[in-house]
Amino acid sequence: MKFYSPEEFNADIQILANQIKQSKIIYTALHGIPRGGVIVAAALSQLLNLPLISLFEENRKRNLDKQILIIDDLVDSGTTRAKWIGWDFACLHKKKRISIPINYFVKEIANEWIQYFWESNELPAEDAAIRLIQMIGEDVGRDGLKETPKRFIKSWQYLFSGYKVNPESVIKCFEGEGYNQIVLLRDIEMYSTCEHHILPFIGKAHIAYIPDKKVIGISKLARLLEIFSRRLQIQERICEQVTEAIMSHLQPLGAACVIEAEHLCMRMRGIQKQNSVMVTSSLKGVFLENLATREEFLRLIGK
Repeated sequence: MKFYSPEEFNADIQILANQIKQSKIIYTALHGIPRGGVIVAAALSQLLNLPLISLFEENRKRNLDKQILIIDDLVDSGTTRAKWIGWDFACLHKKKRISIPINYFVKEIANEWIQYFWESNELPAEDAAIRLIQMIGEDVGRDGLKETPKRFIKSWQYLFSGYKVNPESVIKCFEGEGYNQIVLLRDIEMYSTCEHHILPFIGKAHIAYIPDKKVIGISKLARLLEIFSRRLQIQERICEQVTEAIMSHLQPLGAACVIEAEHLCMRMRGIQKQNSVMVTSSLKGVFLENLATREEFLRLIGK
């Protein structure tokens, strides 16, 4: 990530202003696209002696003055620029892959990430959220979206908090006192996120083990599930991770995990099958090797 300093900004603004002056085109006003474009437009306004105006989606389609120059800091995907076809466009930086015309720009860049100095109080992730919102055609400057990037990042920090927890830290074992039958926690609510489309899948899990010498606090089975599900996932992997953690740290005679979940990537998009439920399992030790043990487990979870 490259930090873009105030000194670089001042030098580049002068270059951009000179390009616009040399074009001999008479512009009547400047419009800065929120948020970075507003800062660039404000600086250009002083150098070009042009007023700043604000344009909104509802009046953009009207017969506006085409001599308004549209300003942004960076043209990344080209989506924002595409919304302003018909108006001249100026920016500090444009990505090399952009083929849509940019009338004025200072530097062409490859894939490097730029953090502008006016974003210094933001996480780079917040800027990414801003650009994603702009990509779908929204105005991040409107009241309902002003705080959304921060809320979005805070939400992701919670939804994917499983990356920050070591499964070993939640596993506390006790003497099993000779117990050697199935221990089952059934119908555990589960929320996870599909790594292919970043959409939720929601369901329930059944986790079981047969102790050898040690047992675990029953709530820790749910905690294990929570750690692995609070990551970008596929359902099959969660089953495997849960049983592997149990086998590794508890060393039981066997471990089993069955998950039943509904995937929003199949409901909201794609094939759009609304009543489909995906069932996955991971069986280890006696649950895999002994038919009677496996059948008892399946009866207990209603299968």
